[in-house]
Amino acid sequence: QVQLVESGGGLVQPGGSLRLSCAASGRTFNSYTMAWFRQAPGKEREFVAAINANGGSILYADSVKGRFTISRENAKNTVYLQMNSLNPEDTAVYYCAARRYWTTAQTMGVSAFGSWGQGTQVTVSS
Repeated sequence: QVQLVESGGGLVQPGGSLRLSCAASGRTFNSYTMAWFRQAPGKEREFVAAINANGGSILYADSVKGRFTISRENAKNTVYLQMNSLNPEDTAVYYCAARRYWTTAQTMGVSAFGSWGQGTQVTVSS
């Protein structure tokens, strides 16, 4: 497993942008599929985006398509989530997650990932 540490959360006004980072430990980061999930108060944790080991496959939740971009720098053991056009519905704790292999969209859920970060709070409010 890898250890994951998120950063970059904060308070932003509607329409604004944030970039989240997730730093991973270990020498095998470039073999992991990485993902972002989020959990709003009183709601279940939900999938946001995923990227495979070499960045060639990417998946987004419909709610963030066209606004969020996931990317990774294997040389830095880091995955990013660029979030644009934020709205109050994006307010949540955002979590980074890792698994060894890419999987289908239908199975890209919480139970498919074995390694998790501690989360970073994103609040969108005026």
